[in-house]
Amino acid sequence: MNLFIDKILGAFSSDLAIDLGTANTLVYVKGKGIVLNEPSVVAVRTDNRMKNKVLAVGLEAKNMLGRTPGHIVAIRPMRDGVIADFEVTEAMLRYFIQQVHNRRRLIRPRIIIAVPSGITQVEMRAVRESAESAGSREVFLIEEPMAAAIGAGLPFSEPFCNMVVDIGGGTTVVAVISMAGFVYSRSIRVAGDKMDTAIIQYIKRKYNLLIGERTSEIIKTTIGNAYPDPDDVETIEVKGRDLASGIPKILAIDSEEIRIAISEQIDAIIETIKIALEQTPPELAADIVDRGIVLTGGGALLKNLDKLIREETNLPITITEDPLLTVCLGSGMALDSIEILKQVMIT
Repeated sequence: MNLFIDKILGAFSSDLAIDLGTANTLVYVKGKGIVLNEPSVVAVRTDNRMKNKVLAVGLEAKNMLGRTPGHIVAIRPMRDGVIADFEVTEAMLRYFIQQVHNRRRLIRPRIIIAVPSGITQVEMRAVRESAESAGSREVFLIEEPMAAAIGAGLPFSEPFCNMVVDIGGGTTVVAVISMAGFVYSRSIRVAGDKMDTAIIQYIKRKYNLLIGERTSEIIKTTIGNAYPDPDDVETIEVKGRDLASGIPKILAIDSEEIRIAISEQIDAIIETIKIALEQTPPELAADIVDRGIVLTGGGALLKNLDKLIREETNLPITITEDPLLTVCLGSGMALDSIEILKQVMIT
């Protein structure tokens, strides 16, 4: 009986591909493309009985980060690429699924979800169960670097080497792909979030000024630079709280200071790339010399990161056309083609 109901509801549902990211969640609808791109943030109110009530999801909730009273909390349920809060993730997924179905409730879509390479079986089960609890009738998982390779238009199923570096909000994944499989894959929990934290700590340590997560992210995306360039120094005004006096204060920060602040995280990413190159078989390494390395994910937008990696590896570096969308587009292409899905889904 349940299977019959699922089949009926499925006929009125649109199948989805979801890039469930630490920083942003993107949703691809079969036949329509990417229809939703929202921050992975949920605002929750706790009442006197300690029952959580979701107040806002996505951009509306992100605007509340660091601005809420005590009984309202803006939560990022994804940390380091995996689920940190099961119930809030389920509520967020349910909200996004209903959004793309114009708030209809009786829906049971099939869903493909992109997950970081190297996550544990327990973490994968948490993703599946969250999606099923949110209303999915069937869940398929695909690893993010494979989805990125598909979305970037690389010949992922052919016997050629494709090296993908996916720098997200919570994790950086370096993968060597050939014939729709991973020859080598390494994931580190150093990415955009760690850079934001490093900027907060640097400004606190040097200027005794406390800034919030949103401010550090704005600094990174506005003047962040991975490569030292004395002729191209940008500045930005930063507002925060002086820790000595407790009074709000404004000061100017330049891009060279931000480069120094995030240098440890950049070095960790480059070291991971070098380890992957060392582990790549000789025949495939020859392909990388010709084809180079493909950068994707929001971290790929950091100014001059490609220039620094090129200098460190002496290899061609390509940034995908829209790094923030590549994983979701690749997941969507797997959703549109059952042949691609069969080759790349996690079984």
